Amino acid sequence: MKQARQGLHLEQQQRLYVTTELKQAISVLQMSTLELSDYITRSMDENPFLEEKDGPQGEYEGEAEYPARVCMDALAEQMQEPGQLYGSGNYAEPGEEYPFEKYLSRRVTLEEHLRLQLSLEVRERADLLIGELIIGNIDRNGYLRAAVAELAAAARARPARVEKMLRVVQSFDPDGIGARDLKECLLLQLRTAAARPDWRGDTELARRVIDGHLEDIAAKKLNHIAAALKTTVGAIQEIYDIIRCFNPHPGLSYDHAHNYNVWPDVTLVKEAAGYTVIVREFGFPLLRINQNYAALFRQEKIDGDARKYLEEKLESALGLIRGIEQRRLNIYKVASCIVEEQRDFLDKGIEYLKPLTMSQVADVAGIHESTVSRVVNGKYMQTPRGLLEMKYFFHSGLPGAAAESVSSKSIKYLIRAIIAEEDPADPLSDLDVMNRLRQKGIEISRRTVNKYRQSLGIPSNNLRKRYSTA
Repeated sequence: MKQARQGLHLEQQQRLYVTTELKQAISVLQMSTLELSDYITRSMDENPFLEEKDGPQGEYEGEAEYPARVCMDALAEQMQEPGQLYGSGNYAEPGEEYPFEKYLSRRVTLEEHLRLQLSLEVRERADLLIGELIIGNIDRNGYLRAAVAELAAAARARPARVEKMLRVVQSFDPDGIGARDLKECLLLQLRTAAARPDWRGDTELARRVIDGHLEDIAAKKLNHIAAALKTTVGAIQEIYDIIRCFNPHPGLSYDHAHNYNVWPDVTLVKEAAGYTVIVREFGFPLLRINQNYAALFRQEKIDGDARKYLEEKLESALGLIRGIEQRRLNIYKVASCIVEEQRDFLDKGIEYLKPLTMSQVADVAGIHESTVSRVVNGKYMQTPRGLLEMKYFFHSGLPGAAAESVSSKSIKYLIRAIIAEEDPADPLSDLDVMNRLRQKGIEISRRTVNKYRQSLGIPSNNLRKRYSTA
């Protein structure tokens, strides 16, 4: 049996270590403007070396006007010159007033809206309790998700009384609220629509269509419905148009879970010579190193845990300042490349949008592709074409006739435009749309047209067909 030999061996290895400062810089780079603003505020509360200096508001255009980037060698100089500033500026329009609509309180929820109507409509305490129980079991779509028997048992009331209060709740705004299924939701909205003075529809026919032919309506089998109800296809077309105006999810109009504010990280200003790229960071404080703690750090008598703590906080403060400046510089580089590549789109519209990949921008900007990905993540650009997410400009394309590439977004725009101009009585098939696009010099297959049409939410030509209501 061989014995294991012990000894010392030298081995050379190459490893990549991600420092704390690099992690912080990566995190800062991919933050949105609002996220970074919150992060800076928290860092100032936690790091004694960071402080805010009141200064003039400003904005930076281009790399040449950026403040000098901080390096470790400049620390001593900064400590000796308290007035020297690094970091980000507080960017706002000079003289611009903050819009009052930004100060609006939170929006009313669906439950609060229904409870308010209940308190105005009902006076008896027992009915109020039943009504609140009903409202509490209505989901975000506006549907009642509890049976009347369950509600009656919970409220210790007769089912007939619960049913009566349910009809009261179903009379509330928005129309269709408190329904137990889609059919009841549409019938409730039909009842409200038929009560309006301008109603011109056939109420009884609409009720029969909703009550017995919802699946055929979804498949737009109007001929089948007309034959079953012994009426004309034109009459069913009118009912179909009415039902399409109803809301299958009435509660979602009060669902504000996904509402959020968007601030542009980049603004493009059109001038005679082209576009000026302005990196804007609203609400950021001017950062500098706190001179009291800098002087404390220089004292030789500070050692042990105190010096280690101060050294960590100082490195973190400098890393944050460097990260903010590098973030701004990278955003400027990427935005400039986007403007250069998509100038025709900015001038003329979506038909001139070109395909663009992150690797192309990375090559031009001289940065890594992963850096481009982090730069555009959650960032927005204010352009002459509106406020657009920076990711909007990155997409694939198809080969065109003139040895150029056509953006997939441009093709989708053209598909939508072609279908919008079709004859509703004889809508275009995917093959027809393909031929129209090829006439414009875009080589595309019918399958690709089908895929793009579905991604736009446009139904097939059979479902788009309209019948004469005359």
